[in-house]
Amino acid sequence: MKIDELVDNILLSYEKDGGINKAGTENFPNRENVVSVLHDIQCLIFPGYKTAEELNSGNLRYITGQRINRIIAILTKEIEKALTYKAVQHDANSKVENSHCFALAEKASFALIEAIPEIRRLARLDTIAAYNGDPAAKSGGEVIVSYPGLEAIIVYRIAHFLYECGVPVIPRIMSEHVHGKTGIDIHPGAKIGESFFIDHGTGVVIGETTIIGNNVKIYQGVTLGALSVKKTLQNSKRHPTIEDNVTIYANATILGGETVIGKGSVIGGNSWITESVSNAK
Repeated sequence: MKIDELVDNILLSYEKDGGINKAGTENFPNRENVVSVLHDIQCLIFPGYKTAEELNSGNLRYITGQRINRIIAILTKEIEKALTYKAVQHDANSKVENSHCFALAEKASFALIEAIPEIRRLARLDTIAAYNGDPAAKSGGEVIVSYPGLEAIIVYRIAHFLYECGVPVIPRIMSEHVHGKTGIDIHPGAKIGESFFIDHGTGVVIGETTIIGNNVKIYQGVTLGALSVKKTLQNSKRHPTIEDNVTIYANATILGGETVIGKGSVIGGNSWITESVSNAK
């Protein structure tokens, strides 16, 4: 078969099997750009840990400013694409005001940069929780550069902020990128408190409507999931609530939007829970 025929066959499939094509006139966020921005944001949160650059008092301000400018420029463009795409998907006949989408995108980008000090405060508490919660951890620096649980949590905190700002698509790109790296799947819509620690982490799943309090520790294979995955339930609370100071051991599964794990509870490994628990020891 000749090359021209192969091309014709593939182009024909584009016409036949729609819905998975990205037409040239259709905006959609670029995954590589989003990932590059995510790396820059992590460098702002953990200066000196996430980059090969040598930072010192003489160049810190310049490099920080350069990085902020790059984040705002790229992220604004990608958020604008996401907002435009969402508007068109909602109403194929709508005439999207690009200037309006740009203004919203720029506002969200600046808001994220403004939130970096608060995200760093939470990141510090998460780092301390990991160091204190794992006897194998030798230093906070070791946790920052090598613990997949901490990386997944920090990316979640970035993605969650954008999710709360109403930014479509991009928070999921961020969360699925780190999911692929760490094996930890945290939906950006989940609400997670301070000093959160995921030990080991592989196979952890935290659903969209999960609520997690402060000082919670979970181990590998834990699922905080839904009892039903019916599409009609997408706007309801489907995932459990985990209150403060709870520990959940490996491979425990906790399901249901009305399921509450009470303060101070310890959930044993391989448990299957679909009803609320109060201070289970």
